[in-house]
Amino acid sequence: MNWIDKLDRKFGRHSISHLMYGISAVMLIVYFANLLTRGTVYQLLAFNRSLIFSGQIWRVITFLILPPNNSPIWILFSLYFYCLIGNGLEQEWGSFRFNLFYLIGAFGAIISGFLTGYAVNDYLNFSMFLAFAAIYPDFQILVFFVLPIQVKYLAILDVVFYALSFISGTFSTRIAILMALLNVILFFGSDFYHHLKGESSYRQTRNNWRNFYR
Repeated sequence: MNWIDKLDRKFGRHSISHLMYGISAVMLIVYFANLLTRGTVYQLLAFNRSLIFSGQIWRVITFLILPPNNSPIWILFSLYFYCLIGNGLEQEWGSFRFNLFYLIGAFGAIISGFLTGYAVNDYLNFSMFLAFAAIYPDFQILVFFVLPIQVKYLAILDVVFYALSFISGTFSTRIAILMALLNVILFFGSDFYHHLKGESSYRQTRNNWRNFYR
């Protein structure tokens, strides 16, 4: 039994079901509220380290519910996609594990904000997509509601994009990416390590057999 199983047994009854449905609904409300206030809501909710230290402590978490885009069409697509991948992860893991995954990513984003003064929820949402692609690599989505493509290929493109952002970005960007991916590292790091170890063992065994028959 790993550490996640132990936490699940102890705190699983306190988990929130359909978490991404709730978060996406709040994002949609924030989006329309921002339209009505001509951008004021976004300014009030965005992460700002100096204002947090001045007493506006809600900014520690409210940046997590900022919508991903200002385009009406794009935001509907994005929120639908968040619900899709969130529900998929929750079905695979259960509510508690998905809650924990999201919480660790959110905590990483908050920590990076205090370290650098810069915090967004983009990388947290990216980490969810990576997890979804790792579990459902052959799942097909319709890009722009027309072009079918498996999520593993989109994940590869995203990894390349964020890798370039990490290489060419500022210190704040690098810390934000690393901290927001803590959840992926904790949830998939062991499996990835054992996979690499198994591949290494397989290659070593194959080379030994080749040398034996020479």
